[in-house]
Amino acid sequence: MATAAASRYAKAIFELASDDGQVEEWRRQLTVIRDVMADPEVAAVLVNPTISAPRRSELIASARLLDPEAMNLARMLIEAGRVDQAPGILDEYEQLADEAAGRVRATVTTAVELAVDDRERLASQLSKRLGKEVRLTAAVDRRILGGLKLQYGDHLIDVSVATRLQQLRRRLADAS
Repeated sequence: MATAAASRYAKAIFELASDDGQVEEWRRQLTVIRDVMADPEVAAVLVNPTISAPRRSELIASARLLDPEAMNLARMLIEAGRVDQAPGILDEYEQLADEAAGRVRATVTTAVELAVDDRERLASQLSKRLGKEVRLTAAVDRRILGGLKLQYGDHLIDVSVATRLQQLRRRLADAS
């Protein structure tokens, strides 16, 4: 879950990107910022108060990975001590971009990794049901034992074996 600060940054960036027709370019730039700032060695330098903020910003600028506007964002995050917000900013930005494009993000969790065909079929069926393009992310959680959990928007469809067993336990406990 992104913080309020990450949401504010993402919203401002998305508005700028939308106005300029640069939504996908900003997605790429934010991904670079997140990747760079998530590197533990780089992050240790970027948050080090004994190094001046301009010097820390030079570290990012010297890599020449960002366009000038994205570099300004990276500089702002460094100066504000919000380097740790980069992943949340990207996540919130992607949600805004998906909403604007009429896409739905969904996550399917299974006990074993789904085959590519199964993921594509699930995404296709969900897309038909919702009438929107679906971006499906797959996760593996062996604790669910079998079945699956499907989460999109504020909906959760849980047909996992673990949940069914838990429901059965409750019914048995209530019956006695």
